[in-house]
Amino acid sequence: MRLLLLGGTEFVGRAVAEAALERGWEVTVFHRGTHAAPPGARVLRGDRTAEGGLAALAEGEWDAVVDTWSAAPSAVRDSARLLAGRVGRYAYVSSRSVYGFPTPAGADESAPLVEGSPDDGEVPYAESKRGGELAALDAFGDRALLVRAGLIVGRYENIGRLPWWLNRIARGGPVLAPGPRGLALQFIDVRDLAGWTLDALAAGLGGPYDLVAPPGHSSMGELLEACAAVTGSDAELRWTAPEAIAAAGIEPWTQLPFWVPPGEFHDAMHGAAVTKAPAAGLHCRPTADTVADTWAWLRSIGGVAPQRPDRPTVGLDPQTEAAALAG
Repeated sequence: MRLLLLGGTEFVGRAVAEAALERGWEVTVFHRGTHAAPPGARVLRGDRTAEGGLAALAEGEWDAVVDTWSAAPSAVRDSARLLAGRVGRYAYVSSRSVYGFPTPAGADESAPLVEGSPDDGEVPYAESKRGGELAALDAFGDRALLVRAGLIVGRYENIGRLPWWLNRIARGGPVLAPGPRGLALQFIDVRDLAGWTLDALAAGLGGPYDLVAPPGHSSMGELLEACAAVTGSDAELRWTAPEAIAAAGIEPWTQLPFWVPPGEFHDAMHGAAVTKAPAAGLHCRPTADTVADTWAWLRSIGGVAPQRPDRPTVGLDPQTEAAALAG
């Protein structure tokens, strides 16, 4: 397979590029040159937001393209139109955020969608991803694969969610563990997302697929206990009720990554049905595997994960945590 990555140097794009190279695929990475491309990939340079920025893609043919763009949908529109006659299939890494909020528990790919346009400039995240989907569909039709990812974790993460928990628990001492301990989580290891996407392209799949682990795959307890085990920490997980966390003024999701209390938000974030992708070959590795691989990667780069400049820093500061635990 000849694969073109639009991006391919950070997080999801890098994982896809590396997985394709491991399969012996011929990989071309189109990017701005801000980060190094994976060894073994052919490199094309360009900035899809600039006038004439797609010039390097004016020639060439590929069996498939993977696009992870999450900003203005018009950038997806322009690249998809340019490539439509020279690429077999177009995989757009979208998001479950394209579903109208609040998405009820048990929702699948048939859930109502937000409005979007392939011609939009900068718009909110959900509308951006929906506009990107429409851009891919307009240019490729049933040759477009819409990978609606849930919460993505693992090596190369540049949002900071799992790296924050690993570093916090590695420091040891009392840790505010947001409960209940058995609260269900849904996420996907970036390696599982990458592998499934390549398999789906090779199989000629098209249309939308929710890409996140099935219900019951993990929980807050399993996640944090795996972090403690892999770091060898003496951390004491102090399970704290949602009501106490709210009373302390601590924000779910941002200050306590992964976690949202039971209710509407939790159903939307961690309550997807997820049957279509597993029926098409999705296998999700155990939480302990994801945590161990992320910790190994984090240690290999000095313990500080990269941070996307367009995303806020996540995590709870020590003073707020201590005050909440003392309360």
